[in-house]
Amino acid sequence: MTKVGIIGATAYSSLELMKILLRHPEAKIVYLGVRREGSPNISSIFPCLGKLLDLACTGLTPADMPEKADLVFSTLPPTISMQFIPPFLDAGVKVVDFSADYRFKDKQLYEKWYGAKHSDVGHLPMAVYGLPEMFRAEIKHAELVANPGCYPTCAALGLLPLVKDTLIDLDDIIVDAKSGVSGAGREPTEATHYPECNESIAAYKVGSHRHQPEIIETVSHAARAKVSLWFTPHLTPMDRGILSTIYANLKQPLAEDAVRAVFSRFYRDEPFVRVRHGDELPKTKDVMNTNFCDLAVKVVGRKVIILSCIDNLVKGASGQAVQNMNIMLGLPETEGLV
Repeated sequence: MTKVGIIGATAYSSLELMKILLRHPEAKIVYLGVRREGSPNISSIFPCLGKLLDLACTGLTPADMPEKADLVFSTLPPTISMQFIPPFLDAGVKVVDFSADYRFKDKQLYEKWYGAKHSDVGHLPMAVYGLPEMFRAEIKHAELVANPGCYPTCAALGLLPLVKDTLIDLDDIIVDAKSGVSGAGREPTEATHYPECNESIAAYKVGSHRHQPEIIETVSHAARAKVSLWFTPHLTPMDRGILSTIYANLKQPLAEDAVRAVFSRFYRDEPFVRVRHGDELPKTKDVMNTNFCDLAVKVVGRKVIILSCIDNLVKGASGQAVQNMNIMLGLPETEGLV
């Protein structure tokens, strides 16, 4: 039985993570770290965990663990997570980090987009980007995994087969994405206040969203060449889910069935990617509460349109984190997720 902990246990993604781990046959939650006084029981923070997880929350250091965990998930925000992760690594605890703090090898790129000096440059070289469909072999031996962002996961899975086979132009890719409100986290803002976001859909951070450089870096790595990509996120009045509509230009004319066959071959052995056929298009409800990414492909002239759909809290966060944990620990990849 693998002993696991969570630092930052009050986030939406933490609740989703606890629900998954509670049904995981090879994992036991032994430690919850929070930035709150008084060691509250986790069920007082999340009443839905009553009689499911009777555990007091403690602090955010290895010394606060009631018993040593084999692996810790950090769901702390960017710029905060890297302040608390190093002592766990130094104590021999594997870490899966939900923040962006270890996603970029180039600290200057991180500092530009996150507006803070990186305080743990020493651990950057050991961090592995946690997209299993790209980096499974590296994740197997990792001590520190940088769990991808939700939008980058959705976009990258839609583009990987095309850029790997160099079937599209790399200088004109558009990602138009819609996300549920839980993607903004638990901290209330005016934009996520119910009267503001209900019965409305709105673009935000156009050209300036922090996930844009992450998408570009991930897709460029797969393409082995620099990619030019435009990303526009939208907030939609639903709790969870992301639907990305991705537009690219085919280098040469290809029939829709041929492009779809490329996707089917590429993801044939992937347990959490489903390629739709014909006119069957994915919907956020189809992937809700699952670790699946559903994909569909349409071709209109020389334009290829990819529909990519995930649950932002599962494949876009906690489910993918558990998928990474399973790989790191040599467990079946689907354990606790299907």
